[in-house]
Amino acid sequence: MIYADNAATTKMNKTAVAAMMPYIEEFYGNPSSLYSFGQKAKEALENARAVVAECIGAEPREIYFTSGGSEADNQAIISAARIGEKKGKKHIISTAFEHHAVLHTLNKLEKEGFEITLLDVHSNGIVTAQQVKEAIKDDTCLVTIMYANNEIGTIQPIAEIGAVCKSKGVLFHTDAVQAVGHIEINVKEQNIDLLSMSAHKFGGAKGVGALYARKGIALSSLINGGAQERNKRAGTENIPAIVSMSVALREACDNIDNHRSKLTPIRNKLIDGLRTIPYSELNGDRENRLPSNVNFCFEGIEGESLLLLLDDKGICASSGSACTSGSLDPSHVLLAIGRPHEVAHGSLRLSIGDDITENEVEYIIQAVTEVVTYLRNMSPFWRDIQNGRYEHILSE
Repeated sequence: MIYADNAATTKMNKTAVAAMMPYIEEFYGNPSSLYSFGQKAKEALENARAVVAECIGAEPREIYFTSGGSEADNQAIISAARIGEKKGKKHIISTAFEHHAVLHTLNKLEKEGFEITLLDVHSNGIVTAQQVKEAIKDDTCLVTIMYANNEIGTIQPIAEIGAVCKSKGVLFHTDAVQAVGHIEINVKEQNIDLLSMSAHKFGGAKGVGALYARKGIALSSLINGGAQERNKRAGTENIPAIVSMSVALREACDNIDNHRSKLTPIRNKLIDGLRTIPYSELNGDRENRLPSNVNFCFEGIEGESLLLLLDDKGICASSGSACTSGSLDPSHVLLAIGRPHEVAHGSLRLSIGDDITENEVEYIIQAVTEVVTYLRNMSPFWRDIQNGRYEHILSE
């Protein structure tokens, strides 16, 4: 099997698995307990908080553990909205290709009377700081723009956007779920006020994440009932998972340079190979993207059929976000960058890991080429295109 869906989830690394086991089998006390057995767990919790903070240039007291990126996104956006609401500011800026954890939260706030501006995304999958600057108004309370897109992998100019927001006195949140552990991040230098992350995207356990909130920002609680996480997230902390997160993040951040230098040429080889397929096109900027991400559209096919046939060939891939894999609608990300519905339906996302080999990349290129050809040969619509009844949308 070739696993090429690391954007959906990564395999837990061995160091993280080993680190969490003592807190399952031996030091399983409740970290809120005052006796020494519980305080062992408390010590692990605070050590993990310090590690996560260090990895993104934050302070330990600015890290709040959550159940994952979606919860962190929700808490960050709702908190910023409530802060703005108290000041009479109810305008929020985001983009049209955010993760649904952001977009659905914004929809909820819009029903409460907030004005939401979704910036257009350029065809290369990038939003500029100038767009943000021009969209900010006197009543803007929050800008929320993802660090790296979860489908097409494009990296946004976060530091420049953060500088604009700081100069305008507007809070800046970034959904960095796909970026943390894969790109160098320093929240202070990049003027990031709120940042979301999820452990299973960089080799940690599923079901745990974190929210960075710059000191001085009053977070609203989504979950009430206890005093955990400094009264901002009730519920007994998942110590084994949190420990795994900190260990995985430390290892990922220590290896970012190696990760980038190994995967970038392999990614480019994969892009070059898939571009030889007629009427195919890379989605997003070729260079300004995650080193692990390749996303293509193939005219004349359906993404679901492509994925199933690739699975038969031992390749795990996706057509977009795992969170919307049950939807029959084309990707909102691809529509946001201007892909027509007909082409957006035929998308393929490959997100490779550090264990990928040159031979596996060559096999993926061969397999995708064979499957795309097979599906097109079966398609009456493709025959109509070839016979001139319809025009091609993508260039050959």
